[in-house]
Amino acid sequence: MVSNSASIVIAGAGSIGCYAGACLALAGRKVTLLARPRVVSAIEDGGLQVSDLDGLDRLLPAGSLTVTDDPKAALAGADVILVTVKSGATEEMAGLIATHAPEQAVIVSLQNGVDNVDRLRLALGGRNVLAGMVPFNVIQSGESERPLRVHRATSGTVLIEGLAELLNVEGFAIAEHGDIKAVQWGKLLFNLGNALVALSDLPLATMLSDRRWRRLLAAQMAEGLATMRAAGIKPGRVTGPPPALIPTLLRLPNWLFLRLARRMLAVDPSARSSMWEDLARGRPTEIEYLQGKVLALARNTGTPAPVNARVAALIHDAEAKKAGPPGLSPEAISGG
Repeated sequence: MVSNSASIVIAGAGSIGCYAGACLALAGRKVTLLARPRVVSAIEDGGLQVSDLDGLDRLLPAGSLTVTDDPKAALAGADVILVTVKSGATEEMAGLIATHAPEQAVIVSLQNGVDNVDRLRLALGGRNVLAGMVPFNVIQSGESERPLRVHRATSGTVLIEGLAELLNVEGFAIAEHGDIKAVQWGKLLFNLGNALVALSDLPLATMLSDRRWRRLLAAQMAEGLATMRAAGIKPGRVTGPPPALIPTLLRLPNWLFLRLARRMLAVDPSARSSMWEDLARGRPTEIEYLQGKVLALARNTGTPAPVNARVAALIHDAEAKKAGPPGLSPEAISGG
């Protein structure tokens, strides 16, 4: 049992991490953000503003939240560590935790992808590592904007293996779940759309309102479902209909989709994806932990996944060019 006075460290406070940390701090939890120097400077300059799709808008003034880029200072007294780094930084963060955090600290992965918990457990030996799944999208303000603002642009309840009593606060709803791996595979299917947002340079809501883009997403998801079936993996429901029904729903004509998919369309008009943000900032994306996982299953099971392969190749090309989101059309992506 971890008390509400526990010291919580957000290890890798980007968009999701700052949002979670702000909600926890506003609820009276003891929170430290371990972040990049850019984020530290922004929060120290103007504080941290947190808002959501439901109209909640709150400000943590500068100086009211502990934020640092020093891993030792952040982790040395941690009771609970929420890991929110991108998948490619998992081993690096595990090394920092192993070096600086107390042995008894509880570690929770709130990352995209399906294998980060396994990677953390492997790197951290017998430490207590729990799995979680964040279903919603968080967008961050521009580099020069003050205060730094993180905005939850979609809805959903965070699912986690434990610690719900400590972490369930206003704006950051938590529920415990007995099969996080299944819902992680379910979320991976939805996350296949992240690359389309990045390649199109369009907001998610705009993309979902266009049947051409939805059909591309449906094709990726159908390939993902086929490879999972061949591998004996059953993805769990994240929000809305069961995963197996989503491609059919996405392919519907606009008039019918817009009528039936109200929950899916409950998206802030400005919301994009973390992969879009990575391309915009010239950073590596998580493509290998999303489409890459589908392609690995495809190779292992002999199941074709040409649409996912095409999307992954285009993201790798955009990463290499470092020119930001390329603004491609659906036809340019599909090759049609």
